[in-house]
Amino acid sequence: MKRSSSHPALQYGRSAALGCVVLLLLVAGVLSSWDSAHHIVLAKGREHGTMTVTGCGADVCTGPFTPSDGAVARSRVTVDQSVAARKGDRFPVVVKPGTDDVVRTGTPGFLHAWMPLGGALILAALVIGGGLRLPRTAWGTGIAGGVLLVATFIAL
Repeated sequence: MKRSSSHPALQYGRSAALGCVVLLLLVAGVLSSWDSAHHIVLAKGREHGTMTVTGCGADVCTGPFTPSDGAVARSRVTVDQSVAARKGDRFPVVVKPGTDDVVRTGTPGFLHAWMPLGGALILAALVIGGGLRLPRTAWGTGIAGGVLLVATFIAL
């Protein structure tokens, strides 16, 4: 007996649903990344300087902020522990407006800010390859996400 293929409308519906899942994953990755990345990407007019790590807790590291361009010196600012900071480290930062929180700048900070997008790209690659049956696109998406994560690991 000849095996019948499913109705074309079902195939288009499945593709549309999986395309929405991929879009949702990528939008979530961009929005998660943009929370920190916009301080780096749109850094003009923000306070720039250097942070020296004096201590680290469970979630954050603290230290003094030395301004570079007319910014106000601060005796204590905080940065997320996840930026591979250890006591005694010095790195360039930008201050989040209205707070004493800072975001690491430069290539390591930029890559770290976009890490959620790298994870989203890898997850989207699984849906693209397995659900949408587009292996070349899936490989490209997955490799792009993997390169971003590995580059972040190396840079930090």
